[in-house]
Amino acid sequence: MATANLKLIKAFRGTIDKLKNGATYQWGHMGACNCGNLAQEITQYTKGDIHRYAMERHGDWNDQLIDYCPTSGLPMDEVIDQLLSAGLTLSDLAHLEKLTSPEVLKEMPLSKRNNLRKNVKEDVIFYMEVWVNILEEKWMQQQNINLNINEIKMFHKNNDEAVLA
Repeated sequence: MATANLKLIKAFRGTIDKLKNGATYQWGHMGACNCGNLAQEITQYTKGDIHRYAMERHGDWNDQLIDYCPTSGLPMDEVIDQLLSAGLTLSDLAHLEKLTSPEVLKEMPLSKRNNLRKNVKEDVIFYMEVWVNILEEKWMQQQNINLNINEIKMFHKNNDEAVLA
């Protein structure tokens, strides 16, 4: 699973907020799908840029991840490089696009887990929320911060910008 770090946590939180507040979501669009929305937040490229870069090769995100070469010089590989530098793995990205990470799924109620749809914005938001909560918990443990979940939520509500800046 992804390396828990503040940059990645901030990117997930930003992506979630943008999706909740009307950001374009289109699963079949390389820059506006599950990975595309997170990539926008991490890379600061537009959805159009990411889609255009992806169209220089064939396939969806999964195909792009399989064909990824860090020395290709292709813009899409630069996008993927930035995602990996933020702490994600190729496997994380493949799971994000299809909402299939075993670590994320096991934290969901069974009824929700069994009804996730990879191309439904609300399900993507829920999946990302569960994932970012896992990352935050891991990061807190790495920092030896022992707060209960309510304290963590209050901490983020009151200090989100200061903590994640």
